[in-house]
Amino acid sequence: MAQTGCSTFGYYSHLINGHYALTDNEEDIEHILASMKYDDRTRTSLSRALLIRQFASDRLGLPDNDSYKTFVKLDRPYPVWNVIAAEKFSVNAKQWCFLFVGCINYRGYFTEQDAEHKAQALKSAGYDVTVSPAAAYSTLGWFDDPLLSSMLYKEEAHLAGIIFHELAHQKVYIDDDSSFNEAFATTVELEGVRRWLDAQGDTQGMQKYRQYKRRQQAFNDFLQATRAKLKTLYKSGAAEDDLLAGKKRIISAMRIEYQTLRRQWQGYSGYDKWMQRDINNANLALVATYHELVPAFQALLGRQQNRLDLFYTEVQRLGERPRAERQAVLQDLASQTLARQ
Repeated sequence: MAQTGCSTFGYYSHLINGHYALTDNEEDIEHILASMKYDDRTRTSLSRALLIRQFASDRLGLPDNDSYKTFVKLDRPYPVWNVIAAEKFSVNAKQWCFLFVGCINYRGYFTEQDAEHKAQALKSAGYDVTVSPAAAYSTLGWFDDPLLSSMLYKEEAHLAGIIFHELAHQKVYIDDDSSFNEAFATTVELEGVRRWLDAQGDTQGMQKYRQYKRRQQAFNDFLQATRAKLKTLYKSGAAEDDLLAGKKRIISAMRIEYQTLRRQWQGYSGYDKWMQRDINNANLALVATYHELVPAFQALLGRQQNRLDLFYTEVQRLGERPRAERQAVLQDLASQTLARQ
């Protein structure tokens, strides 16, 4: 137990030190714009980010604080790397439990080296593991989160989406359910971007964003179908050698099926890099964490006549129910949505 306690304390120290090291370099965005610092493209993105940030509070009912009003230019491509693990014959992510944030489906690290070190230890213990870089992270309102250079995507819709997503975590957060939290934040992100682009009268941006989201949804559905096949295999009671062979066959077939999906997109290659990685249970568990429950939350938003204030209240109430009850409600909402399609 003492060893576990020291390990946990060391991880907490890593998170705290990593956050403070990052924010040591933060600059007030308004001061940047007044001082003419950085190149024109960066300054334009920062100026738009302030408008998006204000829209988030004024029109989406998201927290009105100093998050995303400061800027940090990173000296690396990403601020954090998340380690996700799953057992060899399970499509569910391993959970880690911490003070303040409860149980989550990943461990975040501020250096890629630390993430890879943890990943290797988990692999040695027999887990399927993936390391996924993240363009942003949330302190859940404990601190004011800065806007990071990794968040300044070329398309404004993606910048808006990530700000709305991370602020949603500050609005509602349930401390024992990563899938609930990520699906809720993704739903707010999607609705927020739709409203932002509509308010800007950006018809072309809306068309591009909708096409991107259609492809993303098709790819997520494709991955969920593979995850479902693996889940059925793992529940079959087959011998370990047969499970390993079946797992290999399903993933090999998945790579072939992806080419059909790619042809439907007229050769769009945006997910080629994902498909070139070592696909395993952990990759697929990560997809489920972010997307599996989104249709249920979208149905819940629809039941509130798309009023975000009522939606937030209902989500908070749902989150306060025992986990089994809230999962049953969400699964029922998702099933009703599928039945209507």
